[in-house]
Amino acid sequence: MSASQTSDVPTLLVKIFGKDRPGITAGLFDTLAAFSVDVIDIEQVVTRGRIVLCALVTKPTVSSEGELRATVHSWAESLNLQAEIISGTGDNRPRGSGRSHVTVLGHPLTAEDTAAIAATITGTGGNIDRIFRLAKYPVTAVEFAVSGTETAPLRTALARQAHEIGVDVAVVSAGLHRRAQRLVVMDVDSTLIQDEVIELFAAHAGCEEQVAEVTARAMRGELDFEQSLHARVALLAGLDESVVDKVRSEVRLTSGARTLIRTLKRLGYQVGVVSGGFTQVTDDLKVRLGLDFASANTLEIVDGKLTGRVTGEVVDRAGKARLLRRFAAEAGVPLAQTVAIGDGANDLDMLNTAGLGVAFNAKPVVRKAAHTAVNVPFLDTVLYLLGVTREEVEAADADQD
Repeated sequence: MSASQTSDVPTLLVKIFGKDRPGITAGLFDTLAAFSVDVIDIEQVVTRGRIVLCALVTKPTVSSEGELRATVHSWAESLNLQAEIISGTGDNRPRGSGRSHVTVLGHPLTAEDTAAIAATITGTGGNIDRIFRLAKYPVTAVEFAVSGTETAPLRTALARQAHEIGVDVAVVSAGLHRRAQRLVVMDVDSTLIQDEVIELFAAHAGCEEQVAEVTARAMRGELDFEQSLHARVALLAGLDESVVDKVRSEVRLTSGARTLIRTLKRLGYQVGVVSGGFTQVTDDLKVRLGLDFASANTLEIVDGKLTGRVTGEVVDRAGKARLLRRFAAEAGVPLAQTVAIGDGANDLDMLNTAGLGVAFNAKPVVRKAAHTAVNVPFLDTVLYLLGVTREEVEAADADQD
């Protein structure tokens, strides 16, 4: 039946709850089948071994309704289950316009946090249609399906609420595009990897303090990124090119990085990196991790020595956004279906250009400007923002094995 066909039809809501076991769903519908009812809606949830099964069905004839009720109750009692049957008319009420997925990450997620999020959704005029868990470790991740309010104002309200209570919240529009092929582009230093590559090179050159001072000047606004890059790279002049291999071996991937990339690739996503660091490292990461795209600055090497200069166009804040657009065009993915992940002010243009910008353990100014933030040290939690469950990740790993 269509929604219009069921709007005035007498219906019964049959609710079954109790200890879960195999065969409950089949048993209920075998019982209902004897009364020739049509199924309009079904919902089932199992939590800690307890089942709640709801079936919305058309009413049988007046003469057999009493028998249906008695039969369902008798069947439920035989399995030590409880049954409730409620009369009504029609289907569930229509959902309001505006559909969004709200993903909440907590470490832990408290009842107080959940109450605050739910109240904020209600305060924007939204209705929570469904809630389910995406993951229980390394964080608790739950998703709310919300209708009745537009995505943009909902995102704004929840971003403010999330900052106040200290949880991570992502809000994306519902629709088929959420599962469409996408492009994910990440920053490298302090995002994909735990390190700052320029500092690894500086350690071999014995100039960590000088590099740190230049970085501090840039953060104070005394130098722009390009000026600070040239100033720091100049301190590396004379290093033997063999240092490149040493730095590559010292790079530490962020926890969850391999899982994130492996899962995205299995889902058909394309994955790239852009970096204010150096191709001598990002090209190696591209091969090791099976990335589709990689772009960074290039250290000039002449006669086996670093010259203290970079070659080619500098990858700076604007350059990262430009490269995101280029990667998207090459991948055939609309910008609305791109995801960018970064931690610093140098990533802001890229985060704001992408369909979803994720600030990963970022500075306050970046968290405030991005669409959403992740403040736990596990890069694979970004998967939950895309609606991928922990069970799906584990199943994919098992299939690969």
